[in-house]
Amino acid sequence: MKNGTSDTRLIWFEELRRTDVAKVGGKNASLGEMVQELGQKGIRVPPGFATTADAYREFLAENDFGASLKDALDKMADGRASLSETGTSIRTTLASGQWPAALEADIRSAYRELAKRSGRNDPAVAVRSSATAEDLPDASFAGQQETFLNVVGEEALLSACRRCYASLFTDRAITYRNLRGYDHMEVALSIGVQLMVRSDLAGSGVMFSLDTESGFDNVVLINAAWGLGENVVQGAVSPDEYQVYKPFLDRPETTPILHKGLGAKAIKMIYGREGEPATRNVPTSKAERESFVLSDAEILELAQMARVIEDHYGCPMDMEWARDGEDGKLYIVQARPETVQSRAGAGAMKSYTLGHRGKLLATGLSVGGAVATGEACIIESAEHIDRFVDGAVLVTSNTDPDWVPIMKRASAIVTDHGGRTSHAAIISRELGVPAIVGTGNATHVLHDHQMVTVSCAEGEDGAIYEGKAEVTVEELHLDAVPHTRTKVMLNLANPAAAMRWWRLPADGVGLARMEFVVSNEVKVHPLALTRYDQVKSTEDRKAIDALTRGYAEREDYFVEKLAMGLSRIAAIWYPNPVIIRMSDFKTNEYADLLGGRGFEPAEENPMIGFRGASRYYSEAYRDGFALECRAIRRLREEIGFDNVIVMIPFCRTLGEADDVLDVMRDNGLRRGENGLQVYVMAEIPSNVISAEGFAERFDGFSIGSNDLTQLTLGIDRDSEALAPLFSERDPAVVWMIETLITKAHAAGRKVGLCGQAPSNDPGFAELLVKAGIDTISVTPDSFLAVKATVAKAEAKG
Repeated sequence: MKNGTSDTRLIWFEELRRTDVAKVGGKNASLGEMVQELGQKGIRVPPGFATTADAYREFLAENDFGASLKDALDKMADGRASLSETGTSIRTTLASGQWPAALEADIRSAYRELAKRSGRNDPAVAVRSSATAEDLPDASFAGQQETFLNVVGEEALLSACRRCYASLFTDRAITYRNLRGYDHMEVALSIGVQLMVRSDLAGSGVMFSLDTESGFDNVVLINAAWGLGENVVQGAVSPDEYQVYKPFLDRPETTPILHKGLGAKAIKMIYGREGEPATRNVPTSKAERESFVLSDAEILELAQMARVIEDHYGCPMDMEWARDGEDGKLYIVQARPETVQSRAGAGAMKSYTLGHRGKLLATGLSVGGAVATGEACIIESAEHIDRFVDGAVLVTSNTDPDWVPIMKRASAIVTDHGGRTSHAAIISRELGVPAIVGTGNATHVLHDHQMVTVSCAEGEDGAIYEGKAEVTVEELHLDAVPHTRTKVMLNLANPAAAMRWWRLPADGVGLARMEFVVSNEVKVHPLALTRYDQVKSTEDRKAIDALTRGYAEREDYFVEKLAMGLSRIAAIWYPNPVIIRMSDFKTNEYADLLGGRGFEPAEENPMIGFRGASRYYSEAYRDGFALECRAIRRLREEIGFDNVIVMIPFCRTLGEADDVLDVMRDNGLRRGENGLQVYVMAEIPSNVISAEGFAERFDGFSIGSNDLTQLTLGIDRDSEALAPLFSERDPAVVWMIETLITKAHAAGRKVGLCGQAPSNDPGFAELLVKAGIDTISVTPDSFLAVKATVAKAEAKG
């Protein structure tokens, strides 16, 4: 007996260990483990207690329910009763049961003790189910049984506990156990009673110690919304999303936050008023919708908790957290092993490529990385799930565990609300079904029987296209990648898509294009921020004001967005080098950025106009380049990615090189300081002709084969009429490449090539190896083919 209760019926969290799954289920055993082992390491878990599996069996025996439950299940198995009839019958039976006197006394006594410990009369508690077969490594469908929040008083607690027992036989729970092959009568239920964290006054959410889509294990993914956490779990809101780089959490001088995405957070769950249900949803305020739930310090604190918990359990973890609005502290309220990506095979990857596709209909967060087609089936309520047609694309507002029976029959899943840790996202990953969540409007813009293509293969932004798109699927095998002396790196632009390639054994990133991040994440012309008063368009000003709201200075928006966007590429292959090319928009492309029209000249031939290095030191763009430099400094020094190498594009003369390096130095980027290396693109014949001089000023060269071919042969690379003449294998271009390699190596400088040619032409890759190239950088989908070609070329000598 401890605290006046029997260990066979009720155990306090601090007396449990993770080995007690058979007694109290995975959820409660995990809470006990954290209370015992991790409290001294900064992991806060709200206090509480658990009834045991024996207590559940005692409840059945007291009411002589065993025979009636078995009979009801046998009728369903024989086809004499439907799932719905069986579930309703059993739940009604369990809900009518009487408490064994000793068990009821134990629950009442423990609740009073919890009140004493918390210093509150009749404290609010969460009543959670923890099945003895739930949250195991091979059984992770969380939410199969019920959770009851804001339960106050002994009578309400006993009622909630009885309903927890009944929820062991929800239709979804019965279906799940049938699918997993569990004997219904062998599964028992433990009830966890835990002091409520007042997140109704603050915020809460879900956290994973890896990236849920790619399985990249060096990040923590956090979702957050205002109020109680059920809305995030069920996908009723589109939450904030944060990503943190785990390996830098030991570096107090860094702030390794890779991504901060503001969610819509249209509603929040709070405590119900007297006479109302225990919880209710209310609209969030405009200020709440426009604000992040967590500060940077809180994001890092949660990420550190995730890492501590993961290290203790020795596997990736799925956690729920809450912030108390009264004491301001962060708590972990659940933790269980992650079971999808941590079990994914590392030996092979599937690559999906879309060809011709129809009109874009809706977008959201992609889940799963695959592509599927089918007819849309729009279902607004679980009451109508019998309308679902096997193989259709399920389109709904959001899902909960009641939807699982049809989710597994869908070709794809699309929801209006939810984030990457919502119920729809978690279950679709388990089932291997692609999903797009948080579209905001899919149930409005799609219609029943409409043929659509659901694409999760274009990064974290998923797309729904009209009709049936052309899809190519390629199996990439990673278990026998040859070693090569020549380093093979990747060309990347989209941070959201980069993480899917983390398993490729690349030697780093040979070209990260800054322009993609500026266009898709920053969206604003830098001079429209530094020279805001010169923006003439009222519409542009309103859009800029909306994007930069919450930033002390408009320029800070550009710096943070660009630095974080690039950090998501720099993180994946750290500490291997990541070469980031400073902006290389043409003037017409710059003009298309928000607020850009008034700052860009109209040029007849932007391809060889005011681009690259010439902009950086010009008064016409100098303050814009200063923001780029600030972003690189933040990326290297504050976030911590000192593997980043800066590359200067389209640098025509040695004098121009000196001017650019001077401007960089003025903006805190001094070559050689803090290990900073600066490369130059070799894409102009002058870079080869004056290679010795460029080698004195830069640490390396990266050949841009498209521009070098264009300018060597005098051919517009976009000209259809001259396309047959455009060839990187032309003797003049080959001479340029071989000459540059010879000169650079004589000066002790490395040379790489980051053009498209090696990806398209394996023979060209062989030519580069023979010429002595140091690195070849290619698109991810061609990496394995180029790697094999390089290995063969090296073997030939």
